[in-house]
Amino acid sequence: METLRKLFASMTAVRWVLLVIELLLLNWFIAAFPFANAGTFMGIFLCLASAALTLGWKGFRGYVGNVCKTGAGKGVVIASSVIIGLLLVYVLLLSFMMLRAIYSKPEKPNVVVVLGCQVRGTRPSKMLRFRLDAAKELLDEYPDVKCVVSGGKGDDENISEAQCMKNYLVENGISSDRIIMEDKSTTTFENMKFTFEKLDELGISRDITIVTDGYHLYRASLIAKEQGAGEVTSYGASTEFRHIASHWVREWAALTKYFLFGT
Repeated sequence: METLRKLFASMTAVRWVLLVIELLLLNWFIAAFPFANAGTFMGIFLCLASAALTLGWKGFRGYVGNVCKTGAGKGVVIASSVIIGLLLVYVLLLSFMMLRAIYSKPEKPNVVVVLGCQVRGTRPSKMLRFRLDAAKELLDEYPDVKCVVSGGKGDDENISEAQCMKNYLVENGISSDRIIMEDKSTTTFENMKFTFEKLDELGISRDITIVTDGYHLYRASLIAKEQGAGEVTSYGASTEFRHIASHWVREWAALTKYFLFGT
């Protein structure tokens, strides 16, 4: 306890501010439980690591100083600093592109494409309901525009995501003849591939407006263009606040996988 007391007493105002921010972010990631994902655990690890660095900054700085006394050690420190700096720039650029997709509003959609997510029994999960509510806003504003609901049936779902989405939209005043069902897809790639097959069959242009959670819009738009989309715009659905941080960090990993492997 005495060691902790001395540690906290020696912290500067800047370090206190950093520690508070790190702990707030840590709580944000923890708030995602019990619906945790890879981004949740990545975020928790990063917050704990940065908090530990903030608390032990003097000792860390002394250790780095000792390492730098040799040429090899200095090279390792410089290389590590460059890598960390590049990673920081990379995730900031990804975040900028994700934010830009969120604010890429359509002037007038040609066809609205709603991407599915979990169905609970026969009813939409909260996340899926938010996507459908966003789609309904567009469909109410443009009553002549058709909508593709895209999503297959998971092992733990009683009906396909597409059927659930269609049911919800019809219940909320959208005419069933405006809704095109694509009920085979299980990934974002398949969402786009099978949606375009449906549009081609119906003679509808591949100019689309994607409706999904904001964090997902940028990657979905990239995949749509790769699958042969025309003009792609987006319309972001709300995401429950406690899940934003976890999903945002997970999306960094998903985008990196897409850039490296195309999947």
